[in-house]
Amino acid sequence: MATVSQTRRLRRTPFSDGVEAAGVSAYTVYNRMLLPTVFESVEADYHHLKSAVQVWDVACERQVELRGPDSARLMQMLTPRDLRGMLPGRCYYVPIVDETGGMLNDPVCVKLAEDRWWISIADSDLLLWVKGIANGYRLDVLVDEPDVSPLAIQGPKSDELMARVFGDAVRDVRFFRFGMFDFQGHSLAVARSGYSKQGGFEIYVEGSEIGMPLWNALMEAGRDLDVRAGCPNGIERVESGLLSYGNDMTDDNTPHECGLGRFCDTQTAIGCIGRDALLRVAKEGPVQQVRAIEIAGNPVGPCDRVWPLMAGTKRVGQVTSAAWSPDFNTNVAIGMVRMTHWDDGTSLRVETPDGPRDALVREAFWA
Repeated sequence: MATVSQTRRLRRTPFSDGVEAAGVSAYTVYNRMLLPTVFESVEADYHHLKSAVQVWDVACERQVELRGPDSARLMQMLTPRDLRGMLPGRCYYVPIVDETGGMLNDPVCVKLAEDRWWISIADSDLLLWVKGIANGYRLDVLVDEPDVSPLAIQGPKSDELMARVFGDAVRDVRFFRFGMFDFQGHSLAVARSGYSKQGGFEIYVEGSEIGMPLWNALMEAGRDLDVRAGCPNGIERVESGLLSYGNDMTDDNTPHECGLGRFCDTQTAIGCIGRDALLRVAKEGPVQQVRAIEIAGNPVGPCDRVWPLMAGTKRVGQVTSAAWSPDFNTNVAIGMVRMTHWDDGTSLRVETPDGPRDALVREAFWA
């Protein structure tokens, strides 16, 4: 495979020196930044993630900051999730939609104060959409990208590692909440969250200059915990049913199609730009939806394009992410399936680049 030429347009992160020293072997491009995807191997990284603790450079999860008197109003305009009861110190997973109800992003929003929010985005130009809304509605709010770079600590030993660096109080941070913790005179937001099902934290590193000091402190503190540099793992992600914006959903999909209807309070999310469109979707129901797909046979190759899902000669969906799972001894996949064929146990055929495979729709993901 051809290599990616690195220029200043493809931005490094505050942790890139540590990632390179740790022996990163593959990257992808995410929000015009480098995101590590492999260190030792995808499978070796997968086993280590499930047994120890990893430090992930996820600075590519850029923040869109809303600051000012109209910041809460603007935040509600972006999402069909009702935010009126959200207090400072909370993190919410928020589908963000356009005027048609199509998904523009599926970030975590962090409420720092009544008039200050961070939106920790997936891979898209959401900043431009938010700026356009703020300007078009003449809202009294500053929309910008701050110098904030998330660093994720993931794995079953993450609590112990974090306590050694930030103190035992970090263990008390509840899921999808955050606290402010000191590191070398800097107050950092630390949330119990992350892009894996193995447990862990995300540190919102405000100020690039402390990126490598924090990286080194975590690595030193976790030597006896077998801490390693890691990254979001393609196998573990699919097993867990963690969707990837741009892979498993796009702006052509509504939150209901993506299985995110539980995060939509469309009736009460007054002001959401896509509310009218989503009210119709909620009433009628989606005609297709994300499902777990089990694929028979030997390990499949990389899923870098959609794989059609067939029922006889009729296309009824597509696989968008797939991987061989060592723990479950099968090929695991995420697919978008028509309602006529999305029931648990439905037998289909998936057209992979290596030929057709038998596939089975599952009611739930593996982890």
